Amino acid sequence: MLLAIGLFLLLYVGVLLAGFVLLRKGKRTLGRILLSVCLLLLLLPVSFLGISIAGLLVQMMLGVAADRYVAILTGMAVLLACLFLCLLWGILKKKKVYVPLCAAGALLLIALGGNAAYDIYQRSIPVIDESGSLLYTYAPYGKDSKVYIPDEAPDITFTKDIPRMDGATALYPIYSSFARMVYPREVLDKERYDVYTDEYLRCTKTPQAYQNLAEGEADVIFAAAPSEEQMEYAESLGVEFELTPIGKEAFVFFVNAKNPLEEITVEQIQQIYSGEITRWDELGVSGLGDIRAFQRSAGSGSQSTLEKLMDGKALMEAPKEDVVDMMAGIIEKTADYKNYKNAIGFSFRFYSAEMIKNRQIRLLRVDGTAPSAENIENGSYPLASEFYAVTRSDASENTKKLVEWIQGKQGQDIIEGTGYTPLK
Repeated sequence: MLLAIGLFLLLYVGVLLAGFVLLRKGKRTLGRILLSVCLLLLLLPVSFLGISIAGLLVQMMLGVAADRYVAILTGMAVLLACLFLCLLWGILKKKKVYVPLCAAGALLLIALGGNAAYDIYQRSIPVIDESGSLLYTYAPYGKDSKVYIPDEAPDITFTKDIPRMDGATALYPIYSSFARMVYPREVLDKERYDVYTDEYLRCTKTPQAYQNLAEGEADVIFAAAPSEEQMEYAESLGVEFELTPIGKEAFVFFVNAKNPLEEITVEQIQQIYSGEITRWDELGVSGLGDIRAFQRSAGSGSQSTLEKLMDGKALMEAPKEDVVDMMAGIIEKTADYKNYKNAIGFSFRFYSAEMIKNRQIRLLRVDGTAPSAENIENGSYPLASEFYAVTRSDASENTKKLVEWIQGKQGQDIIEGTGYTPLK
């Protein structure tokens, strides 16, 4: 490899010197050709290096996959090389080449402009995810925090051996309120409270929370029931989970507000997510084409709930997106819900209706029943299920006392006051 590079450099320098010598001897045409070739060979690697850097910058600044930009810029480099040769030919032959040059320039502008317009359109479509970007608005002592604060004094407080809380994004408003109620202020009222890494109150999302509980990094987590994989991982560590129901929540499905569909059946949901129903006209909705059925990341609370809802039917492959990573190249991950007109997605009621309050989506009635608090409480909404305070079988005494308090009147009042449905 090094030998080949060395020989190329020697040849390059030789051609460059030959070009200068020919110019000095009056053989201008041949000399210019050689120097032009040397310039072209120098510009190409520089252009491709610039393209790679530009692609990474596009990814970092715009948050879009850079592959389309890299493809367009690569085409530009090739086209510029052709234009360079065309211009050189025109000079040598004394021909006018302005028309092809202008046409090529117009094509480049159209390609870049169209690509930029497409990305602007994509960024204009609302994205609904469970990344936790709203969590700081429910921090226990955050400025203008929305966390529910009861008027009465707590029945218990913890000053030592404080249980470490973790859990699902959608349930963070509840356990943030629990912590605000019974934990010392100095534990939570920190100048730089970090909702993702705090020792006593953090939200790492359902998959990581179950792992933290299994590995002893958390004492109690708040989440939907664990997946089979999460149970198996705990068993591999010799850990047994104890699930204590503390409230109810509705599993909801939603579509773009411009989609005329207002209700769906459980059977239709299963058929959509198994790939049996693929077009909106099969549900009586015309003009929307194929259904974009989004899913959540494996192990998340909502994805585990969907898997249980499928009742043994295999899930179809989820929509994917390419994420450019500086170290690892292109990485595929489950795409977050994008509110296309032909999209359908799912989450939990409080998160979708209260935490996001997105007027551009419509929650669907399921089997004719709306996911209202009243229907969750009376059991008529078919996809209402319990959520849990999950502990280890070897939980500390204070952790057990905390769970008992949550089951009692004050804990249930907090669940209701936050906006969820209590058990009692």
